Amino acid sequence: MYVSVKGGEQAIDNAHQWLAESRRGDTSVPELSLAQIREQLAGSVDRVMTEASLYDVDLAALAIKQARGDLIEAIFLLRAYRTTLPRFGYSEPLDTASMRIRRRISATFKDLPGGQVLGPTFDYTHRLLDFQLAVDGKAPTAPSAREPLPTSMPRVTDMLGQQGLIEEELADDSQPVGDITREPLDFPSKRDVRLQALARADEGFLLGMAYSSQRGYGRNHPFAGEIRLGEIAIEFTPEELGFPVELGEITVTECQMVNQFTGSDAAPPQFTRGYGLGFGHCERKAISMALTDRALRSRDLGEPASAPAQDDEFMLYHCDNIQATGFVEHLKLPHYVDFQSELAMLRALRQRHGQETDKEQQP
Repeated sequence: MYVSVKGGEQAIDNAHQWLAESRRGDTSVPELSLAQIREQLAGSVDRVMTEASLYDVDLAALAIKQARGDLIEAIFLLRAYRTTLPRFGYSEPLDTASMRIRRRISATFKDLPGGQVLGPTFDYTHRLLDFQLAVDGKAPTAPSAREPLPTSMPRVTDMLGQQGLIEEELADDSQPVGDITREPLDFPSKRDVRLQALARADEGFLLGMAYSSQRGYGRNHPFAGEIRLGEIAIEFTPEELGFPVELGEITVTECQMVNQFTGSDAAPPQFTRGYGLGFGHCERKAISMALTDRALRSRDLGEPASAPAQDDEFMLYHCDNIQATGFVEHLKLPHYVDFQSELAMLRALRQRHGQETDKEQQP
């Protein structure tokens, strides 16, 4: 039972002003601009957009600034703003094969058609603090490639599919795609709903569950078929036109995992898929999403499912950091009436316990 909360209006106003002063910090230090956050804290901006389900780098930067860098609070702000926006339809499905590639790696095939593209990555850095960043310096410039990359690069899973070595993935147009922002979760869940929930799931929670599945809680140790980062066009088909028009480009990270599958009565031995996609450059999130997506498919594929990462109800009810924050942090709100009732009950139990103890000790 929650207790309704009332506070002194002046006290609340003062608390808000103190928070604003605390957010600003030392006024002798120049204030952060949205452009600085957008351009130099891109990892935080991308995470906030992905988990808020709203692609807008400027609004994500504003949310991060307003939240003093508290990313879950920033996600909360952006997701709340999202609910005020009108919905005018759904975009066409993304064709990631036509992505304008910035990074593309595969752990399964060394010599990919189109080549491996390292792009911007932490992978080969030494994880040593660069103290040069603590002082003003020249803006670094990366060298450009001599030749542009192909405009279309086939995906690794497409190559495996052409050889019949991986499960087919066919779109089912007979059923509408689920929308967790409009319909409550229902179990057993369908994969489209699961993928939506995983896309906006807390990155830390998802990483932990993906890690657990690799350590043996679900026997899920796949190959990274392909991870690609780049820009992709968003198309929308207005009802009055009847043909798709391009709305703009967004940056996404896609991950396709390749898992071994020993086969079942309905399917031969083959590779199966785990899929992850997020806004911006978010490899950790996309990989974790792909691992947990595959783990959650266990029951669909007729595999034993006993680990937490294979339990859709456990995963989908606990992966949302905004819902989790609301339920956990409500404990700091006043519970005076609830506590008084428990206090009265505890005193009565202690009194009864004392009386029973006295009776047992009487000769």
